[in-house]
Amino acid sequence: MTTATLTRMVLPDHTCPFGVRAKQLLEGAGYTVDDHVLTTREEVDKFEAERGVATTPLVEIDGETIGGASELERWLEEKGQPVG
Repeated sequence: MTTATLTRMVLPDHTCPFGVRAKQLLEGAGYTVDDHVLTTREEVDKFEAERGVATTPLVEIDGETIGGASELERWLEEKGQPVG
């Protein structure tokens, strides 16, 4: 089974719905999810700056950066994998 790395935001007052969606998509497609949860605004800002991205979540599979939930959904559809 392939492992996907998911970095997503779960702050005390906000859980990013796109991160939840990305995790559901990955699990639905049969991936093992290496779930990296960012729990403070500082962690989120640092991650985004280090990776050069404007938002989370960020999905990576087999060394390939897929993107966020919308990009993941398109990527899975292109691969012919189930999208739930």
